[in-house]
Amino acid sequence: MERRKFMGIAAGAGAAAALTRCDRAETAATVTASGGTLAGKTLEELREEHRYWLLEDFLPFMDKYVIDHELGGFMCTVDRDGTRINTSKRAWYEGRGIWVYSYLYNKLDQNPEYLEIARKSADFISRHNPASPEIMPAGYTKEGAPTGNGPDPIFYGDVFVANGFQELAKATDNGQYRDTARKILFKCLDIYDNRPGYGNLKAGAANPALALGDVERPRMMGHWMVLLNLTQQMLETGPDPEVEKVADRCVDAVMNYHYNPDWGLLHEYMHHDLSRIENDYGQICVGHGPETLWMVLYEAVRRKDRALFDRAASYLKRSAEVFWDDVYGGMFHGLDHVEKNIWSVSQKSLWLQQEFLIGFLCVIEHTGAEWAKEWYGRLHEFVMRKFPLRQYGYPLWIAYADRKITFTPHYNRCENFHHPRYLMQNLLALDRMIERKGRVSGIFG
Repeated sequence: MERRKFMGIAAGAGAAAALTRCDRAETAATVTASGGTLAGKTLEELREEHRYWLLEDFLPFMDKYVIDHELGGFMCTVDRDGTRINTSKRAWYEGRGIWVYSYLYNKLDQNPEYLEIARKSADFISRHNPASPEIMPAGYTKEGAPTGNGPDPIFYGDVFVANGFQELAKATDNGQYRDTARKILFKCLDIYDNRPGYGNLKAGAANPALALGDVERPRMMGHWMVLLNLTQQMLETGPDPEVEKVADRCVDAVMNYHYNPDWGLLHEYMHHDLSRIENDYGQICVGHGPETLWMVLYEAVRRKDRALFDRAASYLKRSAEVFWDDVYGGMFHGLDHVEKNIWSVSQKSLWLQQEFLIGFLCVIEHTGAEWAKEWYGRLHEFVMRKFPLRQYGYPLWIAYADRKITFTPHYNRCENFHHPRYLMQNLLALDRMIERKGRVSGIFG
């Protein structure tokens, strides 16, 4: 579907240069607006909102319907009311669940029940040797037998398991989890760099407007994203020069190669050598770009690198301006083709709205930028009006819907990662803001 023309906004060398810096004149002394509110609420009210949806909505549903308290792991294939559709488990959701409950224990509440849930899932998935040279299978039965036809074609599940293990290592001080996470990281990096045929993109598409040709071993925004997120969380425990190099490499690929200054947007796919793809795969820009940008913001905070922070913030602002649906509100999934102005409008995801909100709140916390407050308020209002299922008599939030976020009475999965990650990370950010009495962090001096 075609949408409003936007190419002229970023065209020209002057506009491209402007996108690489943050407007310091927007930086304010506080994280709230003149009335002492953010998104029309006090910081304390926002904190309570996040606390409610995490502790009184999400976690009870997980405990009752999703967690396998006997064998360990997460059976996420459930309907809106918790009715179990099947008992399958997936490597992605195991790693994500281990991370969620370990992070919850480490950062918010050292409840031993959270740690036990993470440990049981880690024991479940550890039986399948995640540090072996091969990528893990995508799915498992309730008892742990692999399903499908061998290894998953991409390594997301492995990286999520590594992320879960490194977070569990912090909670338990178990060096084996930490070592396994590190082995998985470098295994996946080696596959990404050296395995013939890994991630190949094939010609052909359902959309006749797209001319998609073969691309051998592409570089993918989503891959840099999960690798960067893993490395920056591993580095919380202390320096590791080899892991630092991976983080540096991810940031460089995202900010200096995937970023297109003519568009002010991030390519999803690049050639293996990080050159531009000539066919229509090179025209795709989706939600992984904005999601990765908050991770770059977090990385800039970790490094205390103001220049990197400002660049990532300006790219995030540009993404918001482009991805926003002027008719129905919320963020589109992205562009199927930039030059032809073809948008992916058939579906909106909760996760992308929440990734933007994480990024906006990070900018607000550390700079108080007015543009970030305005975008946070606009998107927060949309999300809270459209996505919570309580208005329809169910727990949790809508994970995916059409462009209008039309409610459907049945669904087939509990989203066990993006939603709680958003609630926890922004809850912690709000805690810090409240502790500083609404002042910006001052991390950059």
